[in-house]
Amino acid sequence: MKNSPATPLPEELIALGNERWQEIQSHEQFSAHFESFEEHIKTAFALSDFIFEQCLKNPLWLVELLLEKVLFTEQVDYQDNLVQLLAQVDSEAVLQQKLRQFRNFHMLRIAWRDLLNMQSIEDSLAQVSDLARQLITQTNSWLYQFLQPQFGLPEGELGPQPMLILGMGKLGGDELNFSSDIDLIFTYPAQGVTSGGRKSIEHQQFFTKVAQKLITALDQITADGQVYRVDMRLRPFGDSGPLVMHFDAMEDYYQEQGRDWERYAMLKASILNVPCPYTQQLSAILQPFIYRRYLDFSAIESLRSMKSMIEQEVRRRGLTNNIKLGEGGIREAEFVVQSLQLINGGREPSLKVQSLQLALSELVNLQILPTKSAKDLLQSYLWLRKIEHCLQQFADKQTQVLPNNDTDQKRLLTVLGINDYEDFMQQLAQHCGLIHQQFSLLVKDDPALQDDVADEQLQGAKDLWQLQLDAEETQSILNHWHLADEVPTSDITIGKDVYQQISGFKQDLTSQRIGQRGLTTLNNLMPVIIHKILSYSAKDHGELFRRVFTVLRAILGRTAYLQLLFENQAALFHLVKLCAASPWVTEQIARFPLLLDELLNPISLYQPVAFNQYADELRQALLRVEPEDLELQIETLRQFKLSQQLKIAASDISNALPVMQVSDHLTYLAEAIIVQVVDIAWQQIVAKHGVPVCETQGPKNIQNKGFGILGFGKLGGWELGYGSDLDLVFLHNCDGQQFTNGKKPIGTSGFYIKLAQRILHIFTIKTGLGILYDVDMRLRPSGNAGLLVCHVHGFATYEMENAWTWEHQALGRARFITGCGELQQRFSAVRLAVLSKPRNMLELAAEVVSMREKMRDHLAKGDAHNIDLKQDAGGIADIEFIVQFMLLAHTSSFPNLAKWPDNVRILADLAKLSLITKAEANTLNQAYLEYRNYAHRLALQNGELAEINPSLLDLQTKVKAIWHKYLIEPLQ
Repeated sequence: MKNSPATPLPEELIALGNERWQEIQSHEQFSAHFESFEEHIKTAFALSDFIFEQCLKNPLWLVELLLEKVLFTEQVDYQDNLVQLLAQVDSEAVLQQKLRQFRNFHMLRIAWRDLLNMQSIEDSLAQVSDLARQLITQTNSWLYQFLQPQFGLPEGELGPQPMLILGMGKLGGDELNFSSDIDLIFTYPAQGVTSGGRKSIEHQQFFTKVAQKLITALDQITADGQVYRVDMRLRPFGDSGPLVMHFDAMEDYYQEQGRDWERYAMLKASILNVPCPYTQQLSAILQPFIYRRYLDFSAIESLRSMKSMIEQEVRRRGLTNNIKLGEGGIREAEFVVQSLQLINGGREPSLKVQSLQLALSELVNLQILPTKSAKDLLQSYLWLRKIEHCLQQFADKQTQVLPNNDTDQKRLLTVLGINDYEDFMQQLAQHCGLIHQQFSLLVKDDPALQDDVADEQLQGAKDLWQLQLDAEETQSILNHWHLADEVPTSDITIGKDVYQQISGFKQDLTSQRIGQRGLTTLNNLMPVIIHKILSYSAKDHGELFRRVFTVLRAILGRTAYLQLLFENQAALFHLVKLCAASPWVTEQIARFPLLLDELLNPISLYQPVAFNQYADELRQALLRVEPEDLELQIETLRQFKLSQQLKIAASDISNALPVMQVSDHLTYLAEAIIVQVVDIAWQQIVAKHGVPVCETQGPKNIQNKGFGILGFGKLGGWELGYGSDLDLVFLHNCDGQQFTNGKKPIGTSGFYIKLAQRILHIFTIKTGLGILYDVDMRLRPSGNAGLLVCHVHGFATYEMENAWTWEHQALGRARFITGCGELQQRFSAVRLAVLSKPRNMLELAAEVVSMREKMRDHLAKGDAHNIDLKQDAGGIADIEFIVQFMLLAHTSSFPNLAKWPDNVRILADLAKLSLITKAEANTLNQAYLEYRNYAHRLALQNGELAEINPSLLDLQTKVKAIWHKYLIEPLQ
């Protein structure tokens, strides 16, 4: 057995070991019986801050490790030791202390043995996983018994029902890394009521209490540290779902709503509890969801999509030093194996295993993967896992990023037995190259589309780029494309414009820093781009060159994106198509080149997700981000918005979506983002201050925050456009002057203000991907002078007693976006009460007209040639004011008018009630949709005003007539 690092310690680490040895000898609890282990201890102290700090804090552990030989024991029975330890525990506070001490001692032992190469990486992975399994399950058992006297037992058909725990990811595969969070899912067999205790409660309540206490016992940071960071986001419905579900509900979810990525995640899921009839039931539920009976070709497209997302992330984040997420990293190795399991596992039961090593062995036995490929993949995977363990054992921190400091680099080289860092990087490149080669061959994309073009056109495109041509020579080449036959301008004009664009772009290259690889890629790419542009049926090829070159200038220093366009001609075609259709889209891609990745899949590019899928798609994206990584969460939210917005715009441009559906998509996208922003902000504030404890409702939680968001204006009416801001109002319903229950308690009102501030920060902070949304809070009670978050009672009082008429008009377009059910009900009641207030018709008309005229005077921008679609007379604002006037005037008599916040459905209801004629409703509805359609088109063209044309003038005239009938004539 080895008991030393692979190479001798360098001088710097020897000095560090000596220094730490001297420090611990001075500790009053230190025993001087370790002479024979002195060099051994110094080496361990030099290689790991974690080992040294734990021994300094607990010097007697050295006695147990060295003198009692625990360090030199091949295997430790964690289960037996933990059962004996917890049998003496009589409170949750003592439980937390003992769990943390047990964890730290045994992790210290594993780190020591691992860093001094006393055991293989396979043994270390298994021991870390077994330790986690026992800590989770034994804590679960203790808490179950702890609650039994008060609530009794949740009985079932097969005896007392346990809470079963699914360990996901590396925990499920017995491959947990040293400093890892744990992904868990909780479930129990069946609904019912407990019996035998002082108080009977629903099984759901009982197991929710067990789950909450288990998470606290493991996750909470105390003076003794933390057992594990617990991540529950993989459970059905994510953070918005119940903490624990019974078998029937779980089965319904996975059968009806389970996503392909959840099948992939479930591959490594392992039931951590001791096997029993209930665990067999759960396995029978999950297995059909994960594996299909026959060869699963249906999974290939989903896997291709996942693979594409991995490649995009590597490109976008430049993860060159990340051994997990970077190209050829641990994640790619796992993806290769799990993908082959998913495709073939239904037909080959031997593949239904959680361990990567076991799965690889079976893939070879079944001749799905060649022996050499599997051997190379496993060897490289284990080498990276060894590095990962080393990096995390240095300081017990979850990291997969190579160190940039000299000390940790020398530690890593010492453990691996490598002489210098350059040699290490060469070996790393070799191992990552082997993994990435296997990854690249998996679910390979369809070959790029090949153009069937005339040789002379292709050669002409090459000449335009490679040769130094003048305008006349350029025109001669352009004649091959017969552009003058399609474009109502002269050949000379076209040739001059194209010549200026290409020569100008070449000139710009002289001032750009482009590496040799990038320059080679660009020179290969440019003839293809020139050909694509000239072959495209555009109104103005010079302008199209200008737009495409805008994108190219933005990515000149990013060879990966140049390579992407060169290797994917279909993506290049769609870039040209989108640039031709919209300067706004062009600017979006140029500002945020990561959007180029969206062009790789034309099917999804022109087909936005279903309305109800935005929330799930965003949840899936955020699952790949560590919960405490706020910076990456903020970036992920922005990336998601940009990519989904591009898909909506592409569908709009191609006329695949009518105007109302464009707005619907943009609105549902915003709603999904709002929900996640609130959850992220909540977790950030709760981590510091705890949750609010309300006088009548008790402690709040992430499912019932006591907080809600109202959407006004375009958001409230499902009418968002490109670039729309969000009109929001924040409410809470926490009663009494209470405090939060965290380490730094604050008043509940202060808590909700901090929550609102954090929400606004996430929305509006500028990053490399811009802001998320501009947020307008001026519609809250008392406007900018009012509180950032208002109690719902104060909101009701303000709206009923102090609000202006224009604020009541705005309330007609308001709806509840997200928050607890009680708040939603109270807001709906307030809104109906306000809109139903009896009003004097003439006074109301006078106020509405006065407000509209002020708006028109200050905001209208139309002139003799152009129309301001929103503010000019007969435009969008006039229609909205007509609807708002009718709503305030008649809801007292017809309360159902307040059902909807959007103009189209209110107009339909007004016609049904004969408050306006059916013809008038149709006219206003047609004008409203036409105006919005024009507005969308203008936004995509970066325009603000619409050119006057007979159709728009006719619509304006008709809207003016209706405005005059209902709002002007009554006042005359």
